[in-house]
Amino acid sequence: MTRIIKVEPHGKDWRVRSNQMDEMMFHSGAAAEAAARLIADACVKAGQDAELRIYLRDGSLAGKLAYPAPATSERARAAPSAPTLQAV
Repeated sequence: MTRIIKVEPHGKDWRVRSNQMDEMMFHSGAAAEAAARLIADACVKAGQDAELRIYLRDGSLAGKLAYPAPATSERARAAPSAPTLQAV
């Protein structure tokens, strides 16, 4: 199952959230996105696919990044794969 990680505006701040973790708050979108990317990388290292969804201040989806985990036999020796940008 792919873990969905969202970066979205929350008042004047930004939050990172996923249904498998407590939300995290940031003063800048850049800091929130950086934290979300680290979470996605950790998911891949643990063998779980992740998808990062980044939203703009107006609530529209700016983009999605797919972080595919390596195949099961490759997980022990593979570095995290590069995220794949998906059209919105």
